[in-house]
Amino acid sequence: MAKIDLIDPKWVDMVFANKNKEYGAYQLRKGTSGRNIKSIIILVIAALLVGGFLAYKVRADKLAEEERARMEAIELSKLQEQAKKEKKQEEIKPKVEQPKKEIPEVRESQKFTAPVVKKDELVKEENQVKQMDKLDEKVAISNVDQEGTKDRTVEAVRNDIAVAPPPPEEKPKEEVKQVVENKVFDIAEQMPSFKGNVNQWLSQNLTYPAVAAENGIQGRVIVNFVVEKDGSISNVQVVRSVDPALDKEAVSVVKRMPKWNPGMNNGQPARVKFTLPVTFKLQ
Repeated sequence: MAKIDLIDPKWVDMVFANKNKEYGAYQLRKGTSGRNIKSIIILVIAALLVGGFLAYKVRADKLAEEERARMEAIELSKLQEQAKKEKKQEEIKPKVEQPKKEIPEVRESQKFTAPVVKKDELVKEENQVKQMDKLDEKVAISNVDQEGTKDRTVEAVRNDIAVAPPPPEEKPKEEVKQVVENKVFDIAEQMPSFKGNVNQWLSQNLTYPAVAAENGIQGRVIVNFVVEKDGSISNVQVVRSVDPALDKEAVSVVKRMPKWNPGMNNGQPARVKFTLPVTFKLQ
């Protein structure tokens, strides 16, 4: 038996040979080939449209994710630069005026020279030395004549001499070493880094609070924390709040993060502050 091409309408004439072609079945079968071709064309067009839309959607989502990651990187860079400027401002301390030492004013004194035994005719009157019993009791006795205060009970104060502050108290070497080891740096030679993609880890481990989701609350919570020398996270704090529920979840997810690569100073691990944005976005 010869093969029949179902697309070619000639098979209809073969089937209805020597039969009543006025019957509706003949006309219906006659148009089957055209309908099949139209159906195939429609299916192809629909597949192209759906495929194109899906490809556009995937591309748009990828571009949006790249743009969001770029904006987060820019904002993180701005926050770190601001922290660096604040650190420099803290290091620049205003000059403190040195306290002036109060010293008593010089008291008035009269010159007294030990007497030398000479004949009376050899001593001139102006060169005679005052006798002790004739000196003013309120004036101090000195080897020179000098003006000043006579009151022995009240001391005039002069503030024109500045005295250097006392030297700082030296701390034991062990205490100084401990302070240096426990110091938290805002900027390090090598900043801490997450082992992997931090945004991807946050999106996989973040739990959107139900209360915030129901009320349509979304935003970006800025969290500050310390990366310890072993890479662990401590001192997690919210520096920019959005909502109490979102703030609480941001702190919780940061505390659950795995160990980071610690910051380095002079080739040694150091405790370093780090600022991280945690984004909450409803789908």
